[in-house]
Amino acid sequence: MPLLTRWFVRTALLYFVAALALGTALLVRPLVAAAPLLSAAWPGYLHLLTVGWITQLIIGVAYWLFPRPDRARPAPPDHLGWAAYVLLNAGLLLRLAAEPVAILDPASDVRWLLPFAGFMQLGAAICFLLLVWPRVRAR
Repeated sequence: MPLLTRWFVRTALLYFVAALALGTALLVRPLVAAAPLLSAAWPGYLHLLTVGWITQLIIGVAYWLFPRPDRARPAPPDHLGWAAYVLLNAGLLLRLAAEPVAILDPASDVRWLLPFAGFMQLGAAICFLLLVWPRVRAR
């Protein structure tokens, strides 16, 4: 299994546990004094599950299982995969930090971080596309 795949899969598992922990906290929020903060964490919970767990796991496994390029079609360098990893996780963590603040205080200055986080994740998707596109070939 390639090193890049191991990093994607391990990170996905960490986000899966974090999403389950946050989901549990959201279920018990009526019993907790920090209920407004937990209510603002709902979009982060969904993002942890969809981007942190599912998307990251799919990317890692797809990178591992897609056909390897041959001599006629050399593989792009792995730095595209590492760029996808860094951009995806940086965008996710930035969103997890900024979104509750933006929800609780709509007048705050952190709202501009949300589109920036989205562009980081879009950049990760483009890097992954460039990485695996040569592997998708017709017989």
